[in-house]
Amino acid sequence: MRAKITYFVTAAVLLFYFALVGSRGVLLIQSGTPVTVTFGVAVLVLPAIGLWFLWKNTQFVRKANRLAAELDAEGGLPVDELRRTPSGRIDRDSADEVFAKRKAETEAAPDDWRTWFRLAVAYHDARDTARARKAMQRAIALHDGRRPPEAG
Repeated sequence: MRAKITYFVTAAVLLFYFALVGSRGVLLIQSGTPVTVTFGVAVLVLPAIGLWFLWKNTQFVRKANRLAAELDAEGGLPVDELRRTPSGRIDRDSADEVFAKRKAETEAAPDDWRTWFRLAVAYHDARDTARARKAMQRAIALHDGRRPPEAG
């Protein structure tokens, strides 16, 4: 729940920022001189890119949560079997062991979105966010019946 609250607060702050920057871009364009119009258009590009990025991330999170709910209903969510340090951080060797198991499961069933979902969780636990995201994107594509992105 804490992650959802953080996400929504961050999104709200970004939307406020995009509106503020966008209004400044409009004001520059309304000035009408070639220089201010050019700057105004350039200023409007930043919120447009930011909105696109926020939209794509929100869609990704919603799809990943949908898969998690479906997997939970099936009883297939990965069990947290990781050892933790006294401070509560995941033990690196423990994450590596679980990752090796999840990777083997995925190699045995490369067309099953469930194995890719669990592999994404293992990558996340091993603090490899980029690969976790790619594995989750593959799980989403397989679940939706689309051609998954190439593994890299």
